[in-house]
Amino acid sequence: MTLPVQPPLRPMLAKSADHIPSGEGWRYEPKWDGIRTLVFRDGDEVRLLSRDDRPLGRYFPEVLAMVGETPVQRWVADGELLVVTPDGLAFDALLQRIHPAESRVRLLAGEWPATLVLFDVLAVDDHDLRGLADDDRRGALEVLADGLGAAVAPDALAEMGPGPELLVTPRTRELATAERWFADDEGMGQDGVIARRRDLTYREGERAMVKIKHKRTIDCVVGGYRLHKQDGVGSLLLGLYDGDGTLHYVGHTSSFKAAERRELLTRLEPHLGDGGFGQGRTPGGQSRWTGGREQAWVELRPELVCEVSFDRMQGERFRHAATFLRWRPDRDARSCTFEQLARPARA
Repeated sequence: MTLPVQPPLRPMLAKSADHIPSGEGWRYEPKWDGIRTLVFRDGDEVRLLSRDDRPLGRYFPEVLAMVGETPVQRWVADGELLVVTPDGLAFDALLQRIHPAESRVRLLAGEWPATLVLFDVLAVDDHDLRGLADDDRRGALEVLADGLGAAVAPDALAEMGPGPELLVTPRTRELATAERWFADDEGMGQDGVIARRRDLTYREGERAMVKIKHKRTIDCVVGGYRLHKQDGVGSLLLGLYDGDGTLHYVGHTSSFKAAERRELLTRLEPHLGDGGFGQGRTPGGQSRWTGGREQAWVELRPELVCEVSFDRMQGERFRHAATFLRWRPDRDARSCTFEQLARPARA
């Protein structure tokens, strides 16, 4: 590729907030419940890369073909891959698309074709746009979208058809519109809202945007597990990395049914090993509920990531047990840091 912006590239990320920031200079977009995707198009070559630089193209051949057929030959954009169904966005169906068997990939591409929603542009032709202010990049994205034949996504999720489709995210300066999107937890705001400053340059790898979600959720490393007193896995032991790259235990999740506990043993077996907890805070401490006895746990290599919901933190640990939401095979364990918990100041 001869593009002015080359992979590997770390996308700009977002910090969590409890409210939608208000005041002059904020811009708002729906937060899409999909797989973050960087798109590189250089003539006949198209690459779809995850936020952790993993190739996604082989899993989404219909999106590769769609991007490769667009009239604009050279561009780099930031976006999200989605699966749109009559019932809304289907993240589980999207994850099933990441399958090692090519025959299965082709089958699922027909059953659940993906939609690519662009929300930022990083380069067009020989121009690196990352240093432009956010408003200027949005203008460039709209020009690019016009050249690509990509429409702005409708203001209601129910109006989005199935893929494959190439769209641009809607955007507003109006707080009232952002609040309406956020309140529509069956539609545009089902995963929340993203806010960014109008003068924000594209700050690669930094949590420079703001995300506001309905639930407080976080992606954690699964560094071990405890067995259930009857059978299977009783709880997953969760960790986050600090700024020095040390994994610290932050709590557990144990919201599993009997069949799920047994299935977890099979799922976790290939990841048995050390290298996770041990350098930082570990889950091996005593518990007042066990008469001071050590609670045995099984070590896992820090490879698996899951998303959990929680009520609040007490120091650097969950105040109560977290609730398991889903696995995140699209996330790299090293990207699960305490930075996710940062809170921006109210504007």
